[in-house]
Amino acid sequence: MSQSCDCNKELKLLFSCAGCADVGEMSDRAARVLSREGVGKLYCLAGIGAGLSSFIDQTKTASKVLMIDGCSVDCGKKILEKNGIDQFYALRITDLGFEKGKTTVTDETVGAAVSKVKNSIMEIGYAN
Repeated sequence: MSQSCDCNKELKLLFSCAGCADVGEMSDRAARVLSREGVGKLYCLAGIGAGLSSFIDQTKTASKVLMIDGCSVDCGKKILEKNGIDQFYALRITDLGFEKGKTTVTDETVGAAVSKVKNSIMEIGYAN
C-alpha cells in the first residue's frame, strides 16, 4: 500500500517586494518579521522571476500565497502572474497608509506595517 503525502497542504508562503523605494524596503522587512512570527514561510521571489521550476511548482502547490508589494507598480504581483501563479493574495504597503518616497523606515514604521498587514490578512482570508 503506497502512502501519498500532501506535504504542501498547509504551506503558506510569503513573498515581498524588495525594491529600492522606502516602501519596498518596508515590505521586505515586514515580510521577514511575519515569517519569524510564523505567519508564513518567506520564499524567494527572485527564484520565481528567474523561472526556476522548483520555486514555481512549490508556490503553485502551497495552500496559500501572500505577495506584499511596496507600491502600485506591483512588481511582485506581476512576477507571480508572469510565471503562471494566479492563486495568491496581494497587498501593497502604500495601500496601508505609507507613502512612497516619504516613509522613513525604522523599527517603529516596520512594526506598524506588520500590524496593518496582519489586520489585512485576517480580512482577506490568508490567515485562516
